[in-house]
Amino acid sequence: MISTETLPDYAPVPRSALGPALNEQGYYVGRVERNLYWITDGTYQSAFLTTSDGVVLLDAPPTIGHNIQRAVDEIAAANGVSNKVTHLIYSHHHADHTGASFLFDKNVTRIGHEETRRLMLRDDDPAKPPNEETFQDRRTLEIGGERIDLAWHGANHTPDNIVIHLPDHDTLMLVDIVNAGWAPVYISNLTEDIPGYIEAPANALAYSWKHFIGGHLGRIGTRDDVTLHQQYMADISASVRTAIDTLDPTPYYVKYGENTWAAVKAHLDATAAAAAAPVIEKYTGVLAAADVFTESTTFWVMESIRLDLGYGSQVHP
Repeated sequence: MISTETLPDYAPVPRSALGPALNEQGYYVGRVERNLYWITDGTYQSAFLTTSDGVVLLDAPPTIGHNIQRAVDEIAAANGVSNKVTHLIYSHHHADHTGASFLFDKNVTRIGHEETRRLMLRDDDPAKPPNEETFQDRRTLEIGGERIDLAWHGANHTPDNIVIHLPDHDTLMLVDIVNAGWAPVYISNLTEDIPGYIEAPANALAYSWKHFIGGHLGRIGTRDDVTLHQQYMADISASVRTAIDTLDPTPYYVKYGENTWAAVKAHLDATAAAAAAPVIEKYTGVLAAADVFTESTTFWVMESIRLDLGYGSQVHP
């Protein structure tokens, strides 16, 4: 049995990072703008649009699960509109955002990027039926008189992660890039493409919107949240370059000799730690969990700067 006394302590979570209280069923549902609503369980987020043709659901995280329909029912009853989910838009293929899709009727129209369909077919997970309708770069949906713009700007968190823009609701949904009020979790939110991940906030800010749905944690975001995340990542990138330029790797290779992997691990870990330290100091108390995950994200950014961009690469004479 692990004692809580042996677990590490971390900086307090800024109150600005926290969202509204959950109800007895473990969720919160609130209006974003007009007939667009968002749902959270404090860790994951979904959203839905009530229309004259039914409900359009944006992602179906399994941790919210049956509470998605409960939230829809609550809003539909209060506003005298249909509670039937007729469309489900996938932000990307990951099960943590789509794994409750199976709860909805097989006749629901599922929409997503063409790569989302390919990856879901590959995964063959019955909890997340593949989207039947696809698009390549851009698609505009008109459902029940409401407009939803879908766009793919290239790989970022995953190869298929898209922008969902609701221009008539001043809202943009882009999942697993910016966690409003919080630092990214492990290795930049478990991102597969760091150059695309770093570029994604600029792509988001190029749209007109006021409300940001990032897919995680307890509150929705603002343009300031996206800009803050952008600066955080820029500071990590700059600090990585400084650490690569200044840290002497010699002691690690002398110490571990023929154990090459031990030397490489010690060298890269030390570089990441040196790069992360000033960023942690700057953002602790500004972004929740900056002291928890910044070193992990810094390591992943460092590897992208080394391997994708070739920074610090040396050619043997």
